[in-house]
Amino acid sequence: MLKGLDTIVVDLADVGARFYTYHATMGYVMEEAAKRQIGVVVLDRPNPINGWQVEGPFPDRTGTALVDYYPMPARHGLTMGELARLFNGERSMGVDLTVVAAENWVRDAWFDQTGLAWVNPSPNMRNLNQATLYPGIGGIEFSTISVGRGTDQPFEQLGAPWIDGPRLAEALNTRRLPGIRFYPVAFTPTSSKYAGEACQGVFLVITDRAALQPVRVGLEIVGALGRLYGDTYQLENTDRLFGSRERLERAKRGEDPAAIAETWAADEARWRQTRAKYLLYK
Repeated sequence: MLKGLDTIVVDLADVGARFYTYHATMGYVMEEAAKRQIGVVVLDRPNPINGWQVEGPFPDRTGTALVDYYPMPARHGLTMGELARLFNGERSMGVDLTVVAAENWVRDAWFDQTGLAWVNPSPNMRNLNQATLYPGIGGIEFSTISVGRGTDQPFEQLGAPWIDGPRLAEALNTRRLPGIRFYPVAFTPTSSKYAGEACQGVFLVITDRAALQPVRVGLEIVGALGRLYGDTYQLENTDRLFGSRERLERAKRGEDPAAIAETWAADEARWRQTRAKYLLYK
């Protein structure tokens, strides 16, 4: 497929989460381009959920799938162009890489501050609220809940046929998590998990996006479902997205998610140090 090419152009809109697979696809393209001495040009775009907030643990394993291409927190805080620079440098790829930087973007800007029109980067990523919640809610979607795929508001609501929505909303609101509130909701997915089955759960309302810690929210939901529903709620292979099986199981067993979240501060600090020399924007 690559025979006769001298340059590959990458023009993809990322959403700022480790397990959103576009940057991994770019990484594999870079690997193959390096073997064949093909240049790679990345047309950079803003990180829609800003470029300064970093959150979450490094994954237990890396390089085994699109969702864990490189060790980084679930919310990485970089653009596609910056990730390309980092992959090229940290993995010594030797790619002839050119990044065309986005004009007038700054690290603390959210997508709705750019003046650009939202275009869905994938079918279930339909607005900025969903992208903001995705590093946490997307991170637990391999467990036995629906995260709203097959509804009009994926990643803004979650549930299952065995959940009592008011009970779960009360349990989560009691935690007084920064930047978010939960209210009971009922929905029936038309596709994906629990398609055609009536589900109850919670709708997630962002009240302060700068204070919101979406990865912590995901862990808090795991903890609440574990406390309320025990073995009915199963983690399955959620650790492939969230990153840490041990932390998920501790939360499900009843340990304080806030204390567990503090344990990934070292990973966040290490990531900030690693990425520092690859930043393109102030």
